[in-house]
Amino acid sequence: MEHLAVPSARPFSVTSEVGELGTVLLHRPGDELRRLTPRNNDQLLFDAIPWVERAQQEHDTFAEVLRRRGVEVLLLETLLTETLAVSGAGRSTGIAAAVDARRLGYGLAEQLKAHLRGIPAPELAYILTAGMTFDELPFAPDGTSLVRRMHHGTDFVIEPLPNLLFTRDSSFWVGPKVAITSLALPARARETSLTDLIYAFHPRFLGVRRAYESHAAPIEGGDVLLLAPGVVAVGVGERTTPAGAEALARSLLTDDLAHTVLVVPIAQNRATMHLDTVCTMVDVDAMVMYPMMRDSLTAFTIRRVGGGSGPGAPAAAVEMTGPDDFGAAAAAAMGIGKLRVIDTGLDAAIAEREQWDDGNNTLALAPGVVVAYERNENTNARLQDAGIEVLTIPGSEIGSGRGGPRCLSCPLARAEV
Repeated sequence: MEHLAVPSARPFSVTSEVGELGTVLLHRPGDELRRLTPRNNDQLLFDAIPWVERAQQEHDTFAEVLRRRGVEVLLLETLLTETLAVSGAGRSTGIAAAVDARRLGYGLAEQLKAHLRGIPAPELAYILTAGMTFDELPFAPDGTSLVRRMHHGTDFVIEPLPNLLFTRDSSFWVGPKVAITSLALPARARETSLTDLIYAFHPRFLGVRRAYESHAAPIEGGDVLLLAPGVVAVGVGERTTPAGAEALARSLLTDDLAHTVLVVPIAQNRATMHLDTVCTMVDVDAMVMYPMMRDSLTAFTIRRVGGGSGPGAPAAAVEMTGPDDFGAAAAAAMGIGKLRVIDTGLDAAIAEREQWDDGNNTLALAPGVVVAYERNENTNARLQDAGIEVLTIPGSEIGSGRGGPRCLSCPLARAEV
């Protein structure tokens, strides 16, 4: 195993979507994708069965583009393995989240937990991400588990996590604090347990404080955009609920991590599952947006009007206004005259195709520099015409779970803008 990642001189902090990217968390897709079949891919939230080797090549290309631009790339599986190797508490946390006695029965669950507690960290990290079937149980049936008798051998004892490559959703940073999310769908619920234990027990993150922890109201990182320092937009749709958005807003305002939160309703369907499938920031005053929503997107504005000023402060008193036009509300909160909106043009078919293919889901490496999927030629051309440098990457296979470069990455450190 590689040496533990040690703290760098670059502090963890993110206050915008476009500040120069310093450190990012990725997950290279692995055998969890090989668990996908035509029988389970819908349940596991994939629209197609990915070619795993090509998906890994595409992800490697993405990581290399980031490294060439000076970005420190941390890989989730490496951090997870290191955490499990040095932290007994981290190991117990990961095992407890993965082994569900309500589904497996007490006896089988205890057998499996005992086995997992004794295996090497790399093997445990593999099982926690790639899952395990009944056929792969390392101990023979003892005849007392009805659960084992009644399941097929290819059924999962521990579910795989193929969506783990979308590291944006299970955690995000606001200022110097990390927010641990609550993912809405059962196929993704356990992802947060892995990111949570890494932040809690890996030496690289010692002393990091939490901005928000939700164990009830769903909120996902793909719905959270840091439009500018102190200004956060939260989409409410298929994944993030109004209760989740309100809880996050009150937490950020109380902790003085934001002065304005814009809550943005989006359609509750798979095409617009997160706000970042509709729009992402590409410069300090510019956003790429799906044109079919440009004139209809609205926002409720939540501001602090009293209370709240950091740890230990009383909960913030807030005022809510709206809904108003999203672009106007965003510009007012950001303190700019107008938010530049770059779209894919007026051809409805092209716009719909490229929105589905994550053309609006870009990752900014610096103001005016973004990573985008190469296949969205029209969107990329419009960005370039608007003065945005576009670094293209292949995404035919890693995009089969519906996520672009922003979905694939969790920034840990960005420069101030």
